[in-house]
Amino acid sequence: GCVTCLDYDEHYILTFPNGYGRQVNALPDIFIFNALSILTVPWIELGGECSINCSKTGYNASIVFHTKPFYGGKKHRITAEIFSPNDKKPFCSIEGEWNGVMYAKYTTGENAVFIDTKKMPTIKKKVRKLEDQEEYESRCLWKDVTYNLKIRDIDAATAAKH
Repeated sequence: GCVTCLDYDEHYILTFPNGYGRQVNALPDIFIFNALSILTVPWIELGGECSINCSKTGYNASIVFHTKPFYGGKKHRITAEIFSPNDKKPFCSIEGEWNGVMYAKYTTGENAVFIDTKKMPTIKKKVRKLEDQEEYESRCLWKDVTYNLKIRDIDAATAAKH
């Protein structure tokens, strides 16, 4: 993907993590092999390595989305390292939850909240009206699928997807 910061005339090239549909057994190990196992509510999980690079400034970041271990551990964990141009050692390390609070540790010894996503304002997307979109633009192409999912008609959504 490419993100442009218009105020600074900077373009950032980024890669994305993998997405996984997860569901964990709610019964002890002895029952997992049993046909009677009960499952919990599924969730979407991000996992894998990503990068962000700015060719204008030379700054870059390496990000790891950690998947939840089978036993214990937390969901939505992230670690990252931010590098100055031409440096092999990061000047900042980030850790936390990608959908919560992330903390920064700088090589200067300073520790701070990097970002708290729960406190961020929601910004409404700016998209063209459906009637102004081309046939294969995303919202136009998937409008019937989206509508049917919204009204919980899975069969109609599946048919529209085909």
